[in-house]
Amino acid sequence: MQVHKTFLGTGWAFPPAFIKNGQSDNGAAMVSEVADIEQSLTILLSTRPGERLMRPDYGCALDDMLFEPASVSLNTYIKDLIRKAILYYEPRVELRSVTINTEGEMEGQVLIELDVVVRTTNNRFNYVYDYYKREATIRPTS
Repeated sequence: MQVHKTFLGTGWAFPPAFIKNGQSDNGAAMVSEVADIEQSLTILLSTRPGERLMRPDYGCALDDMLFEPASVSLNTYIKDLIRKAILYYEPRVELRSVTINTEGEMEGQVLIELDVVVRTTNNRFNYVYDYYKREATIRPTS
């Protein structure tokens, strides 16, 4: 059985963009295959439950943990939130492991590393989600 790459899905690029090249194929920028899955994971992990009008249960409540003190129990809880969100809302992949890299914690950055297997093709890939505190002020660049 041959698996077509388009079976993994094709959707709008994130963030949405529109193409206008003066020909008849104007329209929304699209992504396919693993790029579509990666962007889907970004959307899933950055969406708060309740933000989507027609899917109020969709998302991962990572923003609720943003200013909590770092601890082993918090890391375990975040891993569980991510596992459940991917299990329920991204059926194209199987999550092998979640690693939380806290090396940049003092700068407000935590990297969430996912080891993922695409179910239909059995291809493995790593996905890194930047989970960080953003300041309310804009610093001048120098």
